[in-house]
Amino acid sequence: MDFSIASILLLDGMTNGAVYALLGLATVLVFTVTRVIFIPQGEFVAYGALTLAMLQTGKTPGTVWLLLCLALLAAVMEFMARWRHHGNPARALQSGLKMLALPLVIALVSIWAAPQQFPLWVQAALSVAIVTAFGPLVYRVAYQSLEAATPLVLLIVSVGVHFAMTGLGLLFFGAEGFRNPTFWDERFAIGPVALSGQTTIIFVVSLALIVLLWLYFEKSLRGKALRATAVNRTGARLMGISTHASGQLTFMMAALIGALSGLLIGPTTTVFYDSGFLIGLKGFVAAVIAGLSSYPGALLGALFVGIVEAFGAFWASAFKEVIVFTLVLPILLVRSLRSGHSDEEH
Repeated sequence: MDFSIASILLLDGMTNGAVYALLGLATVLVFTVTRVIFIPQGEFVAYGALTLAMLQTGKTPGTVWLLLCLALLAAVMEFMARWRHHGNPARALQSGLKMLALPLVIALVSIWAAPQQFPLWVQAALSVAIVTAFGPLVYRVAYQSLEAATPLVLLIVSVGVHFAMTGLGLLFFGAEGFRNPTFWDERFAIGPVALSGQTTIIFVVSLALIVLLWLYFEKSLRGKALRATAVNRTGARLMGISTHASGQLTFMMAALIGALSGLLIGPTTTVFYDSGFLIGLKGFVAAVIAGLSSYPGALLGALFVGIVEAFGAFWASAFKEVIVFTLVLPILLVRSLRSGHSDEEH
């Protein structure tokens, strides 16, 4: 291996690592606020890429119909919960309609816009809007009523949601894979490395999103409320911070990050209905490296995972996935040895 090959592999690893960093940050965010190990994070990636692919063909994406069904189910659940809690049908109906309103608007706009063949950036924005709307609905349907459950129960629910979303992906998108067009076709020569426009977009968007997340949590009131919920859920509730709203907002942010990651990675690889699982799992490895608690740690862990994957693919392409996922074992061992242990009843 000479310097030029190593440079190319390093760039490729950092490109993939930038996407894994976003998924790792989303995994840490969801876990710290809701205690949910969100395995289906990768499904948002696949949904984002495949929704854009469907819009490229001029067809209404299947995710639009799934969004409508999920929104209707969430609205009915919200109506019934509010009615039982307050005994006021008018307030319960208002809450249900509020849950249904935004997904319905997005779905109607998508059905109208799909055959219009708008420019790529418009279709990309519409794809992000569709997938982002799934976040609060998934939380409302699958997790909100179980928010007091143990992390093990929430993990089991995550496994079920993963299989459901993967199966629905096969139903709506089929078994055929899609590769989206690049957003920027330029190429730049940096020594022995050719930097593509799409790679540049991946780095810029990833860095911008990470900075925006930092500013959101440090400067905004809602961001500070999410941080308070992550530190002490009971204390946040006593201070008037709604854990329901925090959970829905957190899942919306996770869906947004997943959708953007799907648009970034779509032009670089063929995406299938089940591709999101492996992609999301690599982001999860990055989050585990960070102890599911540190955002900078997740970023560094993701870059490490991406670089190891690139060099592993060069030396042993058949075992690159094994190499990446084996990384988590010594890390878990070291963390287990360094952390204190307590009895389960404490």
